[in-house]
Amino acid sequence: MLEKLAGIEARYEELNRLLADPEVATDPDRVRAYAQEQAELDELVQKYREYRAAEQALLETRAMLNEDMDEEMKDMVADEIASLRRRLDALQEELKALLLPRDPNDEKNVIVEIRAGTGGDEAALFAADLARMYMKYAENRGWKTSIISQNEIGIGGYKEIIFEVKGRGAYSRLKYESGVHRVQRVPATEAGGRIHTSTATVAVLPEVDEIEIDIDPNDLRIDVYRSTGHGGQSVNTTDSAVRITHLPTGLVVSCQDERSQLQNRLRAMSVLRARLYAMEQERLQNEITQTRRAQVGTGERSEKVRTYNFPQNRVTDHRIGMTSYRLEAILEGELDEFIDELATTEQAERLKAAEVA
Repeated sequence: MLEKLAGIEARYEELNRLLADPEVATDPDRVRAYAQEQAELDELVQKYREYRAAEQALLETRAMLNEDMDEEMKDMVADEIASLRRRLDALQEELKALLLPRDPNDEKNVIVEIRAGTGGDEAALFAADLARMYMKYAENRGWKTSIISQNEIGIGGYKEIIFEVKGRGAYSRLKYESGVHRVQRVPATEAGGRIHTSTATVAVLPEVDEIEIDIDPNDLRIDVYRSTGHGGQSVNTTDSAVRITHLPTGLVVSCQDERSQLQNRLRAMSVLRARLYAMEQERLQNEITQTRRAQVGTGERSEKVRTYNFPQNRVTDHRIGMTSYRLEAILEGELDEFIDELATTEQAERLKAAEVA
């Protein structure tokens, strides 16, 4: 591991020299590529240098034991040696984690798709709650959100809502949210006060550039129609809404929330690319693991990942067995306690798998 880290540090220093080269400075593409590579290595290199400094301090402190000193001083030196050993062990674990291959999608923007599941209108209201929760979470982190398409019901819920989240590292945080979310509460329309259970599905897809997935224009059927609002009310008088069908897969994407046909078409294509990319990632995952079908990120759509229980003010994530009694705060976007634990658990599992391999 240390040899590998030394090689990475050498590459980091080489990138420093390249970025200072006048010839490189005239090529924006090379500057961008080198700067990005250096930024990706920076945390690892700084941690490695911290490790080497602690290692050197340990050698120097051990050497002090050969000197003439009283018992009190020897005890102090022994305590310092024990402390430095613990620090080195901790740094070694951090370095192992940093050396794990990173998800290439982690820094990408995401497309979030939320659909009402079982539970009728209550499921649609829950879908709206989830959409608001993720938008609040994005806002808290300084990310930007914009709705791509929505299918509302009259009482403020969504049969389906698709929105984009733009911000560095959005996928690295939100990818753990994919799956079935369950709510247990008394619906506003329930006169008898009975608790109902409803569900909504969440899919988090990394935004995909055109160069990452090639779509043959001949494989597309593009229909345009007049945009309509809730209840069939016309949004405008032109055929600006767009429906794109990917003929080989049967995937259908519609977008009508933008004012122009071109804007709706671009947004629909963005969603289509993300879905096709997710399908390809799923196919590759199946080939590698030869296990059950998996969605991009974690969890299958058929599995419930989290339950929101209103009577008990409780939120439970079933993947990690974690429960919080801060339901209101979580619905206001305070999701980090769950996301941090999910990320830590995933990292621990990857480290364990790497050690076995």
